Amino acid sequence: MRKQLLFMMLLAIQANAQQEPEPSSALEEMVIQSNRLHIPITEQNRNITVITADEIQKLPAKTLNEVLSYVAGVDLRQRGPFGTQADISIDGGSFEQTLVLINGIRVTDAQTAHNTLNLPIPPEAIERIEILRGPAARIYGINSLTGAVNIVTRQPKNNGIFAHAFAGSNFKKDKEGNGELFNGRGIQLGGSYTAAKHTHQLYGSHESGSGYRYNTAYHNNKLFYQGEIIPNEFNKIDVLAGWANNSFGANGFYAAPGDKESQEIVNTTLVSVRSRHRLSDRFTLSPQIGYRYNYDDYRYFRYDLSKARSQHYSNSVTAEISGNYQVNFGEFGFGTEARYEQISSSNIGDHERENYGLYGEFRTRQIPRVDLTLGAYINYNSVFGWQVFPGIDVSYALQQDLKIVFNTGTSQRIPSFTDLYLDQRPGNIGNAALSPETAYQVEGGIKFNRNAWETKAIVFYRGIQDFIDWTRETTDVPWQANNVGKLKTTGLNASVVYTLEQETSRWKIGVSYTYLNPEMETNHEKSSKYRLENFKHQLVNTIGFTKNNWSLLLANRFNQRISSKDYFISDVRASYQHKQFNYYIDFQNIFDKTFIEAGAVPMPGRWFSAGIKFNTIL
Repeated sequence: MRKQLLFMMLLAIQANAQQEPEPSSALEEMVIQSNRLHIPITEQNRNITVITADEIQKLPAKTLNEVLSYVAGVDLRQRGPFGTQADISIDGGSFEQTLVLINGIRVTDAQTAHNTLNLPIPPEAIERIEILRGPAARIYGINSLTGAVNIVTRQPKNNGIFAHAFAGSNFKKDKEGNGELFNGRGIQLGGSYTAAKHTHQLYGSHESGSGYRYNTAYHNNKLFYQGEIIPNEFNKIDVLAGWANNSFGANGFYAAPGDKESQEIVNTTLVSVRSRHRLSDRFTLSPQIGYRYNYDDYRYFRYDLSKARSQHYSNSVTAEISGNYQVNFGEFGFGTEARYEQISSSNIGDHERENYGLYGEFRTRQIPRVDLTLGAYINYNSVFGWQVFPGIDVSYALQQDLKIVFNTGTSQRIPSFTDLYLDQRPGNIGNAALSPETAYQVEGGIKFNRNAWETKAIVFYRGIQDFIDWTRETTDVPWQANNVGKLKTTGLNASVVYTLEQETSRWKIGVSYTYLNPEMETNHEKSSKYRLENFKHQLVNTIGFTKNNWSLLLANRFNQRISSKDYFISDVRASYQHKQFNYYIDFQNIFDKTFIEAGAVPMPGRWFSAGIKFNTIL
């Protein structure tokens, strides 16, 4: 395995998209979207990873879930591949401890984070994905216990039409079912319209297939709209709406082996309105409101809906007003938010709660070579009361392109409705006496960016109090949510990226490594569902080459979990650009490795797919 890993790292070729390489200044001008302070990525003191639109398009991935699986430190535990279902966590946290946002508006599901990534946004509509590691209450509010993923959508610059069609298979037959060849296919259509004071884009997609093993068939339909209205140079309004209907066979997802005939249907609707108003040269104000509806229908017996069926209807509304005020000695960021969450469920019941928050931040660069940001988030929850979460980021520039960074922060995770109230006997029961999880983290390291090199190495220590896990003492009693103790995690994130630009070609070599060492302090000697699933070692390698209209990408991932064996996965995409058409072929899991990311669900073996994209400017 070690020889194979070394060989693939040396020979891996990472392709770039068929666009002209962006100038180096583009990275410097990219501003991380924190709603209040507007800090370019090169000036950030936090541990942040950014996946650009260019990188998204060249990966052998057709869904957001697959894109995120190539980020070191991000743990994508897929039960259903091809974008059906996946849990996301960061740096050893649980899947409930990562906050997901779209353009700074939270979309986390208060029922359960199992449904968080049921999003209608196609990769083609994404400008970038920002992954912020560590407790981030000061920036994004509660539930960002171990980090946050912010999906920033792009605004079209021209009128255009987009189409994408693909199909794939593992060339194996469903011997337990109808004997047909396992397969998957999809089609996506989109268009954009731009005018002097407004822009619009609309995407629709359908993906379906018989899956990759018995009862893994899926049918996904999605619609996504985004509009931008610019009345004048001082004001801007963004409108976003999306709908996703996801139906899939859930063989082995939650209660293997008894759930072989289970099925799940998840229907999600998102709507948000956000505006930005420059009231003066120093003062900017940005109100926003977001709404999320989710319907989750889990059928333990897909052919008998009279028993073991769970239906959940949840609604959440979030409103926020944030601002930015610049003074001669620095910059102030401030804001307030309110959120209402409600659920009506067959085995959770009817519940609702409210949450209110107040932000305050200050950034200054008045001290020579020092960049300092400090602030706090004050939170009130109608169930759990008041909390305060301070944080500080600071860096010291040893040279223009080399700096030492340090930050410490805190956050909280409110238990989900499932954690608190689920009654799914004899399988799982909630615990209304749960306390919220709280976390603090200290991290420090170096960042170096010069010419073709981008490097960083950051070590951290995180402590999570009142860690929530699903436990049981014996196999004849239900799993129950409990505060099981303190989870202490020491870790390292390191990455090196080298880019070589030539007249008609481009090479890019990237290696990212994450090491995690968790220790649980607990008096509960019980079986655990989630405590020991995180990575111990994770290595992601990409090296790439593009020449004229040809490109090739080979991405390698080595993952070793604490509670299971390690596995090595290689994927490749080859593509050719001819006028408005892009032809590509993907080979995923080249070495046909058998592995499990979550529960008892084996992931697909070797999978082949081919596709064509059409993109034209009108």
